[in-house]
Amino acid sequence: MKTISLKIDDLIFEETENILAKNKKPRNRYINEAIDYYNKVQKRLNLEKRLKNESNLIGKESMKVLTEFEAIDYEVEAI
Repeated sequence: MKTISLKIDDLIFEETENILAKNKKPRNRYINEAIDYYNKVQKRLNLEKRLKNESNLIGKESMKVLTEFEAIDYEVEAI
């Protein structure tokens, strides 16, 4: 486990303290869970971005192959 120093905006700190008081959860556990959740969201967003990019590349390549196949069909019909 690592120890870090952290600066938190006053409003966020107050809101967090209110939630912690109601839920009776240790601040450290709450912050760890929040960071873990945020990391998972960021990984998912990064994966989504990568998949969109790769999908666009595949789409372009598929159109290129389709155009080549269509050209082959025309050549066969001409013979």
